[in-house]
Amino acid sequence: MEKDISANIKKIFVVFLLCFIVIMSYITYFELYKSEEIVKSPYNKRTWAVRNKVLRGTIYDRNMTILAKSEKTNEDGQKRVYEGGEAFTHAIGYIDLKYGITGLEKKYDSQLSYDEGFDIISFIKNKGKTKENDEKVGRSLKTTLDTDLQMLSYELLGNNRGAIVVLNPKTGEVLTMVSKPSFDANNLDKIWDSLQKKEANYPFINRATSGLYAPGSTFKVITAVSALENIKGITSRKFKDNGKLVFNSNESISNYGGKAYGNIDLKKAFAESSNVYFGSLGIELGNEKLKETAEKFLFNKDIPSDGLTIENSRFPSYKDNEKGNLAQSAIGQAEVLATPMEMALVASTIANNGVMMKPYIVSEILNNEKNVVKKINSEKIGNIISEENSKIMRDLMREVVLKGTGKNASVSGIKVAGKTGTADHDDIPNVDEPPHSWFIGFAPYEDPKIAISVIVEEGGTGGKAAAKIAGQVIKEALKK
Repeated sequence: MEKDISANIKKIFVVFLLCFIVIMSYITYFELYKSEEIVKSPYNKRTWAVRNKVLRGTIYDRNMTILAKSEKTNEDGQKRVYEGGEAFTHAIGYIDLKYGITGLEKKYDSQLSYDEGFDIISFIKNKGKTKENDEKVGRSLKTTLDTDLQMLSYELLGNNRGAIVVLNPKTGEVLTMVSKPSFDANNLDKIWDSLQKKEANYPFINRATSGLYAPGSTFKVITAVSALENIKGITSRKFKDNGKLVFNSNESISNYGGKAYGNIDLKKAFAESSNVYFGSLGIELGNEKLKETAEKFLFNKDIPSDGLTIENSRFPSYKDNEKGNLAQSAIGQAEVLATPMEMALVASTIANNGVMMKPYIVSEILNNEKNVVKKINSEKIGNIISEENSKIMRDLMREVVLKGTGKNASVSGIKVAGKTGTADHDDIPNVDEPPHSWFIGFAPYEDPKIAISVIVEEGGTGGKAAAKIAGQVIKEALKK
């Protein structure tokens, strides 16, 4: 009898011990792994109550034009006002008690709602008078964005879906980052349901950093770099272009409009965007070498950045006997996918003597008296290609705008260099969809101050819609 009681007690003890272990494990898991997420959750009302004790800081453009500010609504609340409107929504994000927090608002939340507390310098300046009754104001952000350029870029996209990215190739500053369609973050409660509908065309996606598209012939910049690095004498060697490259009875690629260029060298093939020439290069290079070059430009890799979340661009792996895929990948088709930000970085790297700079969108963090508390400096990602090859590529890209497919990007008095792209896509099965229109480039050719990437979804050939927009943006950017 005593043994039975003792055995039962042991069983009960084991059950209680297991329950204790489970409870402690659960608490430990939340403490170590979930607590920060819960505290920072946009739906945590205690967090919002703490936020509202400090008037959220202001977000400025590079010239201290206000893009977002906060206004007190009552004793405990505040309202975020987005002065830049829908043109800036994807660039700076939004914060809303009901709909959450995104973009710069989220990345710099702790700074924007930062309580400066006791400031000895202000205490001395105010001769010992405290600011206890004064309004507490968070820190502010000075971004690298140019309001005039941003607004023009947004306007130039018109009713098209697409994106425009403009960088300073020497520093990595993001001067413009536009994505369409967009929405006005000042009216989220009124428009939220309509934004969810299919016909809204996914306005929450920042196409500049998260939109993945076949880059089309803009990718020929990378293929040309790979050829310069791996094929001896490629600049003087000629290929026979009969207008079509045949792989087998079912597979082939043709030049746009079926045009044949005859015996052409790299310069002519790049300017005219010969698919036959670059498809042949892709087969000769092979997947391993072309992939290696693409990954130097950070395809398949995380792109270091400040204030931005950039989707990884993708370059596939193929076997050497997959000639069709090898050729298609060399002209930016097959399974090659890139973001507009990635392609802007490609152009920027060529413009900057082969050096890729880390893209960033916030230049300074300011206290409530607009004094700089932190400066974000430009940073080099790395030397991607040699200075010699970057010079060759700059010359090739200049020829595209001067005599080739990119003439619509020309600007009077400014030497523009670039590469067009006409990217086929198959988003809707059994539907013949117009191609996406691409342009990437830089200017001025002699001393590049901006690099640009433009995509117009279903905009047709790159030499038309995207190149024309790029020219107008470049003109605005360099008039200052």
